[in-house]
Amino acid sequence: MKYQTELKDEILFIRLEGDLIAGPDTQTLITDVDQKVNANVLLCAVDLSNVRFMDSSGMGVLVSLLTKFRNRGGELVLIKPSDHIRKLLIVTKLNAIFTIAENDIFAAQFLKESIY
Repeated sequence: MKYQTELKDEILFIRLEGDLIAGPDTQTLITDVDQKVNANVLLCAVDLSNVRFMDSSGMGVLVSLLTKFRNRGGELVLIKPSDHIRKLLIVTKLNAIFTIAENDIFAAQFLKESIY
């Protein structure tokens, strides 16, 4: 898995690509996010549009990220998961705890409204 982060208008955008599975990249991602949360970044949007596959470890990463932001009074939203990832979220009932946005604009709008 590859990822990029961008801080834009106080929102951390994380763009994931490839397979969201356990490995050194996921641990690096969690460490990077910890640093941002500790620097008082409270809003996060995770772009899943280029994620091909996700296993239970990948789902755990998403839940961990969501927990980190919510524990600080923030919020996290998922952007445009593929059909495969969307089905996994439904089967595991994680769609009930994650908000899904279709693009960056809707994600940013939801996140800004969620803290006011």
